[in-house]
Amino acid sequence: MVRLAAESGCYGDTHRPAAGPITLLVESRLPPARMLVFGANDFGAALVPAARLLGYHVTLCDARPAFTRQERFAPADQVVTDWPHRYLAAEAAAGRLDARTVVCVLTHDPKFDIPLLQTALRLDLAYVGAMGSRRSHRQRLESLLAAGVVPAEIERLHSPIGLDLGAVTPAEVAVSITAELVAARTRSARGLSLKHGSGPIHQYTGPEPHAPEALTPHRTPEIRTLHHTPEIRTPHHQEMPWT
Repeated sequence: MVRLAAESGCYGDTHRPAAGPITLLVESRLPPARMLVFGANDFGAALVPAARLLGYHVTLCDARPAFTRQERFAPADQVVTDWPHRYLAAEAAAGRLDARTVVCVLTHDPKFDIPLLQTALRLDLAYVGAMGSRRSHRQRLESLLAAGVVPAEIERLHSPIGLDLGAVTPAEVAVSITAELVAARTRSARGLSLKHGSGPIHQYTGPEPHAPEALTPHRTPEIRTLHHTPEIRTPHHQEMPWT
């Protein structure tokens, strides 16, 4: 929208410009950037509200109606039941995606992930990320190359998705993903992406010798409790597949 105003004078009947200087006020209004979350699971349920806090218009998409109908996905701006790659291609063809659009692939299932990433990596999008362990990532790269995706397109993929925060729970993983989105959006190099790392994704380092015990979380794959017994030893590194 453009507004035109004259600081002095007026146009009158002769359509001559005003004698004084002219001030232009230009207002540009864009709809919120979109985030497409593929995967109606615990991680998707945690990421949806976190992404909305960043101002994204969030769409959750999954091919399984039994999952998309769950009440926990109600915070999404839109919930779609469709095959992910088909929905993404249709949105692109309709012109509803742009260079600010974010795609997060959380399905962790090759039959969904590979055709979806084939489509996403060939679009002009701000960010494409996919969840999975490093072993899953290696298998995913092999499948994408076999499907004809070129290395330059694969280089755009953020996989494993997120910043290296040692995230374990769905809520922590959502923080990791949104942190990487902010870093990518601001072109900040201060955060280390899991994409550029090489060690285990899920790491737990035991308490420091003199750390306050009540503030040190004890993590295992099954439970999370406060650490009250310094004698208990936990693995220094631990990797859990996201399945």
